[in-house]
Amino acid sequence: MTNDRKLLPRAAALLIACALALAPVAMAQQPAPSTPPAANPAGAAGKTFSQKDLDEILAPVALYPDALLAQVFMAATYPLEVVEAARWQKQNASLKDKALEDALQQQSWDPSVKSLATVPQVLTMMNEKLDWTTKLGDAFLAQQEDVLKTVQGLRAKADQAGNLKTSEQMVVKKETEENVQVIKIEQPKPDVVYVPTYNPATVYGTWPYPAPPPYYYYPPGYAYGSGLAFATGVFVGAAIWGNIGWGNNNVNVNVNKYNNFNKTNISNGNWNHNVDHRKGAAYRDNGTAQKYNRGGDRQASQSREQFRGKADQGRSQLSSMDRGELNRSVPGADRGGGASQRSASQMSDRGGGAQRSGGGASASQRSSGGGFSGAGGGGSSARASSSRGSASRGGGGGGRGGGRR
Repeated sequence: MTNDRKLLPRAAALLIACALALAPVAMAQQPAPSTPPAANPAGAAGKTFSQKDLDEILAPVALYPDALLAQVFMAATYPLEVVEAARWQKQNASLKDKALEDALQQQSWDPSVKSLATVPQVLTMMNEKLDWTTKLGDAFLAQQEDVLKTVQGLRAKADQAGNLKTSEQMVVKKETEENVQVIKIEQPKPDVVYVPTYNPATVYGTWPYPAPPPYYYYPPGYAYGSGLAFATGVFVGAAIWGNIGWGNNNVNVNVNKYNNFNKTNISNGNWNHNVDHRKGAAYRDNGTAQKYNRGGDRQASQSREQFRGKADQGRSQLSSMDRGELNRSVPGADRGGGASQRSASQMSDRGGGAQRSGGGASASQRSSGGGFSGAGGGGSSARASSSRGSASRGGGGGGRGGGRR
């Protein structure tokens, strides 16, 4: 009986050691993760968000002025910084105009997030409806063309319903870009923003989908109606520097306004997502995660699951052995264990070297001052990332019905 008690822990330890030694090998043999099936079965093949999803997500903001809408798209890709900025803005609500602009320059958020601190109504909505903000940002990153086409589709419905007209607060234009007819919404004064508030379930005519209704947000004091309502105009100066190219479905930067507000001197008007400002927030789909070199989390998860499976298998085998089998297996495990432990030690040494090498690369990337969207791609990728700088550029209440109505 005493021998049994000694044999059991010893055999268990050896089996677990073998599993630990084999886990890295199994992971190395594991093929690269493929893009998972669409999260929404209603969506088109390979797409995370269906047309119904996009209509619901975009309904509350599709009638925003183009420049403000572009700013919302960009900022939504950094949901954690939106929360930080909203808290900061609430604590510094007395700051206005030049004082606010100067204070924002001291913050480390992405420029698109800083800009929205000048429009508290929008920043507050994005903070209080963080689930919606996150979905909006994920949809914009994964399906930008679909997102912008959906905005145009919703604007056309609002126009047909008689709810999209030029007024003192907005200028509505129908133009042709790249042989495509589009509806633009502009601010009457470039440095003043009027934020429209409306009921998304009615402003586009009869909502075409069954429950749930589209997302909505009504600021304090909003009077329910079928059309658009506007709060007092907000002076933003050059803070709202986003722009939308409807003809080719891209979001870009008004370089002059950007440089004026952010005290920079960029010349490239293209906008690019900066993974640094994502601050660890997960990407919704694997394709986007891989695009921004954040696919390792899934591999690590697979490795942990593989090890758990091996450990469970070892415990199961151990529990089914009788005394004779234990006596026969332990000497063999002793001999194999030494090899396994040596192999594991060698792997650890090699891994440590790789980690040290990788650490050097990380240090190099950090010293470049840019994001790490080129991580793992060598020095040229890191330098390309650095050239973009830390900015994301190419150079009341509400709910969803109790939120649910």
